[in-house]
Amino acid sequence: MIAGYPPEFIIGLLILLVGTVAAAFPRPKTYLTQLINLEIPGWGLLLVMLSYDEALALFTFGAVSVLSTFIYVRVMQKMEVCA
Repeated sequence: MIAGYPPEFIIGLLILLVGTVAAAFPRPKTYLTQLINLEIPGWGLLLVMLSYDEALALFTFGAVSVLSTFIYVRVMQKMEVCA
């Protein structure tokens, strides 16, 4: 434990931070790359919530994954219609 926090909490925060930056500034700016990069912060959030409660982690991960994928697919559809 680092400073009283479990290791999955620290690793989860690091993955959440790296995933957020990766989703905000993707290298190849394709829709598929951005969609994949949205899943990285979801895994970080899962690890953070896992340090508190397993059920909370499962429900949060499911909600974040489903909502972020749904919203991003809708945005991709709107971008294709405009192009």
